[in-house]
Amino acid sequence: MVEPLLPAARVGPKGGRREKHPRRRIVDAIFYVVRTGCAWRQPPKDFAPWPAVYRYFTWWHDDGTVERLHDALRDQVRVTDGRSAEPSAGLIDSQSVRTADTVPVSSRGFDAGKKVKGRKRFIVTDTLGLILAVHVVAASVQDRDGAKRSLLWTRLDHPSIQKVWADQGFSGRLVDWSASILGRELEIVRKAPGQRGFQVQPKCWTVERTFAWMTAHRRLARDYEADPARSETMVRWAMIGIMVRRLTRGCPAQRPGPRPLRCTGPE
Repeated sequence: MVEPLLPAARVGPKGGRREKHPRRRIVDAIFYVVRTGCAWRQPPKDFAPWPAVYRYFTWWHDDGTVERLHDALRDQVRVTDGRSAEPSAGLIDSQSVRTADTVPVSSRGFDAGKKVKGRKRFIVTDTLGLILAVHVVAASVQDRDGAKRSLLWTRLDHPSIQKVWADQGFSGRLVDWSASILGRELEIVRKAPGQRGFQVQPKCWTVERTFAWMTAHRRLARDYEADPARSETMVRWAMIGIMVRRLTRGCPAQRPGPRPLRCTGPE
């Protein structure tokens, strides 16, 4: 699924030599780093050498390969699930995560509401929980301000989307901005009157589930990337792994149930 979507091998003016390491070993090594959260130097020697893996990671990040690969797989998942390739509605939410000491101070901040010092991820998903846009900023950025770029990217890349749902943290001037600038409705899902404690909100639970999928990858449980754009690429690699697994097992909308018992002997 992944190989046909990767760029052709780099060659010199006279053809050059063939790539030394198979693409499969490169992609598997990237998945290993994202899933386990280890440093680039620490994957087992079963994979390609880490300098080669990191070189491909930066190459595919810089030329937009990861984004194109992610979007192509997302369209395949939607079609396999019986949906149109282009969604008509989306959901937006944010997640504040702590950062490593190697992250520059200029790209991190303090989220006073959640008491987190680090960065904030804004994602827009479709109703299946697949990411349409991701934007990483300092945690000190308010939801109403940080969501504008994600909504703008969603509007430009997916003009078929007519409505986006969000929780109460995005209410206020962002709703008017979305209607006047983007020409799209931003509907705020509010808590039920008299609600106490945590309850699953209608529609908004889908984007929360996507955050749970992401943080199951230990590289995303904390932000280690010096460049926020690399953090966005890490999120896309995590979703690529999720979508590939979903496509190989028939793209169920929910987690698969218990497997049926098989008869191993004569009836």
